[in-house]
Amino acid sequence: MFTVTDLKQYTYCARIVYYHHCLPDIRPVTYKMEAGSEAGMAEEMRELRRSLRPYGLSRGERHLDVWLESERWGLRGRVDLVIETDDNPSGELELIPVDFKLSARQPGENVRMQLAAYGGMLEESWGRPSRRGFIYFIPRRRAAEVPLTAELRARLEASLEGMRAIVEREHMPAATRSRGRCEVCEFRRFCNDV
Repeated sequence: MFTVTDLKQYTYCARIVYYHHCLPDIRPVTYKMEAGSEAGMAEEMRELRRSLRPYGLSRGERHLDVWLESERWGLRGRVDLVIETDDNPSGELELIPVDFKLSARQPGENVRMQLAAYGGMLEESWGRPSRRGFIYFIPRRRAAEVPLTAELRARLEASLEGMRAIVEREHMPAATRSRGRCEVCEFRRFCNDV
């Protein structure tokens, strides 16, 4: 079973999935990873005190630190926040996953994929639609909406297939084309061709 973090990392650089699953005894942790985790936990406490205005909502019920699992996808993970609301044009109850990020940059493909996974798992386990998610940027105190489109979900399915192929074949994939990512990667010392 993969984690949503594995999926996010695969989209960032597929080699990280290879290292985590084919060489499981090697798990370096960077300062950036630790800082992000600590900031996310602190943000949960602040979330309870603020309104839903950053998400463009006037009402809804918050669920913090929600664990999800999908047997269909072979995927599990923890979403920072789920907003259950009918504050939308249709008035239909919807589930909105929210991920806290210690970043000020716009969400990359890896973060959009992470939200799509949370949305799909929410639909599967809670039985309600999840058509959008949010990234909450901790430094800026702002949220960015991410539509959970059919196209994004198709890329999610394709990514999960790619991840399974890496692990089943124990095949190291090509390095990411965005070499700037390698500078902050916990596995940069292991990729001798980068």
